[in-house]
Amino acid sequence: MWRIEGHFWEAVYYFRGLREGFRFHNRPEKAKTCPEMTAPITESPGTAKTLELAPAATRLTSLDAYRGFVMFLMMAEALNLCRVAAARPDNPIWQFLCHHQSHVEWVGCSLHDLIQPSFSFLVGVALPFSIASRSARGQSRAHMILHALWRGLALILLGVFLRSTSRPQTYWTFEDTLSQIGLGYGFLFLLGFRPRREQWMAFGLILAAYWAAFALYPWPGAEFNYAQVGVPPNWPHLSTGFASHWNKNSNFAWGFDTWFLNLFPREKPFLFNGGGYATLSFIPTLGTMILGLIAGGILRSERPPRAKVKWLIVSGMIGLAAGWAAGRLGICPVVKRIWTPSWVLFSGGWCLLLLAGFYGVIDLWGRKRWAFPLVVIGMNSIAAYCMAHLFDDFIFKNLRTHLGANTFRVFGSAYEPLIHGALVLLVMWLLLFWMYRRKIFLRI
Repeated sequence: MWRIEGHFWEAVYYFRGLREGFRFHNRPEKAKTCPEMTAPITESPGTAKTLELAPAATRLTSLDAYRGFVMFLMMAEALNLCRVAAARPDNPIWQFLCHHQSHVEWVGCSLHDLIQPSFSFLVGVALPFSIASRSARGQSRAHMILHALWRGLALILLGVFLRSTSRPQTYWTFEDTLSQIGLGYGFLFLLGFRPRREQWMAFGLILAAYWAAFALYPWPGAEFNYAQVGVPPNWPHLSTGFASHWNKNSNFAWGFDTWFLNLFPREKPFLFNGGGYATLSFIPTLGTMILGLIAGGILRSERPPRAKVKWLIVSGMIGLAAGWAAGRLGICPVVKRIWTPSWVLFSGGWCLLLLAGFYGVIDLWGRKRWAFPLVVIGMNSIAAYCMAHLFDDFIFKNLRTHLGANTFRVFGSAYEPLIHGALVLLVMWLLLFWMYRRKIFLRI
């Protein structure tokens, strides 16, 4: 117990700015324990890039902070902001917070909807650094590719495991974030060795082919029974005409899953996914990861830091405008749940802008200390992901058991879910902080 208490006060001292030792970004040993972020890419006179076998450089704190911010948003579901909003329906601030802690029903975007694309995007951003670091350690390309394939398989199975925890048998479904990343990771890794021009070509080909697959799939006619696929006939988000190619549980990806998922043992035949999510979304998710791969190449290049920030901002604005225009003009609606090509562009624009913000503030201007709580989470993102799915309910129940329900009503019953959830979030962060202090990082 004295160890836990001691680490708690260490955290307090950090936030007071009294502990010089918590300036983790100045520790020389960090380059040894976290060697993924390395030297810049140099460009040959042609289009191909070569990875210099230079000594490992300091890890980019901005990537860990951005990843930590994304995982914090996911873990912060414990705050139950929508329950507070339900108790305070007259308060627009709580309604706003509830909206951005929830997924939109179909078309559109909230802050919560940016969690999965950001996590996928950052997988791509980190890849050029990882390849260069492992090349510098003498690993062969064949060895790295085999490891990438194994990592992809492990992510797929971990996603299936997390989706099966409350089921009577293995629940074979592949819409989990980790499974989606794993299904495309091998392709992403191979693209990591290719020149940037080919990466852009792959990105464009994926978006065009995925759009065409939906556009050519027969749209649901007037006789289509939406009730049989879990969609009320009067659901306000159903489209007509060309846009109906992307309607919920009546599109190309849904048709694929009604065949593919029934190849696995199931409690009952698969007919539809309640949220409209689909296995084939891993294909445009790969597009999101490729966009991150390109951005990571920019960060490793020899461009001046301000030029890198400018590239990220301009590219982000272009992505936002292109995605919005595609939806507005009826080319393709912006739908996260089936990861439409317009969603790849729109969410990718936000990812680029967020990366520009974190990189500019932390690595360009050197404002790092504020990001320490996020870095603790970001450096152990797999552990944070598993905690949010497996431990939150356990922590929630034990806090109620040992502290009593009245403890959380200090500001009234309306804010009980918020106080209770904040303590759950604090416990999860302290667990990650304990792992950080002992350099325990879950890796696949």
